[in-house]
Amino acid sequence: MKTINYNKIAVVAMFFLSFLRMDAQDLHFSQFYNSPQNINPALTGVFNGDHRFSLSLRDQWRFVPVPWFTLSGSYDRQFYFKNNDKHFIGAGAILNHDRQGDSRLNLTSLNVSGAYHRILTANHIVSGGLVLGFASRGFNSQTLTWDKQWDGEVFNGSLPTGESFSDLERINFFETGAGINYRYQKDSRTHVDAGGSILHLLSPNQSFYGADSVNLPARISLSAIGNIKIANKFDIQLHGLHQIQGAYKETLIGGLGIMYLNQKRGKEIQVHAGLGYRTAKSFIPTLAIQYNNMYASLSYDIDTNDFNDILRSNKGGPEIHVRYIIANVKPLRQAKVCPIY
Repeated sequence: MKTINYNKIAVVAMFFLSFLRMDAQDLHFSQFYNSPQNINPALTGVFNGDHRFSLSLRDQWRFVPVPWFTLSGSYDRQFYFKNNDKHFIGAGAILNHDRQGDSRLNLTSLNVSGAYHRILTANHIVSGGLVLGFASRGFNSQTLTWDKQWDGEVFNGSLPTGESFSDLERINFFETGAGINYRYQKDSRTHVDAGGSILHLLSPNQSFYGADSVNLPARISLSAIGNIKIANKFDIQLHGLHQIQGAYKETLIGGLGIMYLNQKRGKEIQVHAGLGYRTAKSFIPTLAIQYNNMYASLSYDIDTNDFNDILRSNKGGPEIHVRYIIANVKPLRQAKVCPIY
């Protein structure tokens, strides 16, 4: 007869209870500064370049095992006005996919964002942004097991579950959000972004089976990201994020040291290394490398919360970000025609 591991059952139960306390927490990245459109639509188009492609991946809780996998891909660009250098437009799109647990509870969303950027002076820019999109949430009941499939001795997957819902359950809803941002930019290496946003602005209904309305709480985010040139070959990046969504609150702070190994045009190499901290008692060591306009980073959450104390483990999850920026050659506003002799 197969024995029941009550310790494992208790751990899994506590895991689910901890997520109930999170009150429908959104997907999130420890390297939030590498996924700006997920934080604030006003950050769309705020970068040094013309086209930005980003890919982000996070994998956590696989050791429980109740895996939580997040994938995000985004693109944004800048549009300039002819004969007017006092403002520009940022536009972009972002695709998110989040999958959790044995039921493969998943959320897939496709959003488009736009931002208007007003250049007050050469060093000061204010921005306002909007995001609109479509989201779909669902799960697969076929991957779950039930108490009625226990025949008294062993688990028997061929037994009926006693549950009446269909194999695949899915709901769809619209996404909305807005944000503002202020940027101080001294030069390409010294700049600060500070702003706030409200996502799920209309608090869409996300209940299954036609049950009473269960609205997705609005997510309020306050963020600041600053890059400061310290020496010719060294910068410091500081970043902070505070998010509120229903009963859930999260604060994340951190910093990176940036070493310029080569500054020759076409052969530029940077190495980034630092540490972050989340108030859920997670430490986040981070390492990144940038070659010209190509960037890749890796971090790992080291969780020291009560849940990991029970498991006697500090395991968390890896996170990877890849980014590529295209900078177009800007045409001269005025050109003198060389005479032909």
